Amino acid sequence: MYTARYGEHVRPRHRYWLHGLLLLLTLFTTTVVGAGLAERFTHDLPFDFDLEGFLRVWHDPAYLLLGLPFSLTLLAVLMAHEMGHYITARYYHVDATLPFFIPAPTLIGTLGAFIRIRSAILSKRILFDIGINGPLAGFALLVWPLAAGLSLSKVVPGIGTQGDLVFGTPLILRLFEWVLFPGVPARDIYLHPVARAAWVGLLATALNLLPIGQLDGGHVLYAFLGERTRRLSRIFIGVLVALGCYQLFTTSYTTGYSWLVWAALLFFFGMRHPAIFDPAPIGRTRTWFGIAALLIFILSFTVSPIRTASP
Repeated sequence: MYTARYGEHVRPRHRYWLHGLLLLLTLFTTTVVGAGLAERFTHDLPFDFDLEGFLRVWHDPAYLLLGLPFSLTLLAVLMAHEMGHYITARYYHVDATLPFFIPAPTLIGTLGAFIRIRSAILSKRILFDIGINGPLAGFALLVWPLAAGLSLSKVVPGIGTQGDLVFGTPLILRLFEWVLFPGVPARDIYLHPVARAAWVGLLATALNLLPIGQLDGGHVLYAFLGERTRRLSRIFIGVLVALGCYQLFTTSYTTGYSWLVWAALLFFFGMRHPAIFDPAPIGRTRTWFGIAALLIFILSFTVSPIRTASP
């Protein structure tokens, strides 16, 4: 994902120390979460999130080694996504920052990453290229650890419904499962931490490709439809609200609440999109890439990515 700041003429200096510090902190938090995933995977225990791992690491630093397959895979996917934005921006001489990673003691150990665009984008084609190359790069990279991690996964009957949290299955993951575990229900497949990191990458890709405001999908849609995107963004926010309400009152409190939070954050902080006055058509090649982005969104999206288990 990238966010934009417009109207600035003085280029700030890169704060390399801050980028490096945030990356190291995010490596630490994701590695702690990954160690918990790996330990439970080894003992066929369902994953239940807690903060004990952050306390345990001070007494047993070697515990972190268990979490490196998860954290390095996840950070590689996030880095590929953000560098897809960054390299494209620099190619077009658009001023952009290096990625900012966000460490946090969350379910996955991070709140993701982003870059800042610090100069105006005056062409719809440049907007399209910067917006789409992040999801394309991240998706192209995550397919490989998804396949490798799934080959390391195992069948544990009912494991997907035994913990406090139930993880959804994106379409591309289910397609891979059909190949590697034919006839086995998704709820019986225990994903290896590397595959789980790729699953997080799929979730991040799908969220970024939502056709709303300053998300990557919003930028891509704006390149095609211009100012009409503002109205469509509000419609898609309404779809998220409807989806959240439906799941809140029927199937999943966790997922419903999450969609409502996303809708609120995007409505209040992610709707602004500076106007680009560029009548040039987007072109046939970019249209095909736009279709590819839609296909990636369909393959990555999960209606209920994380929900609480039924009592």
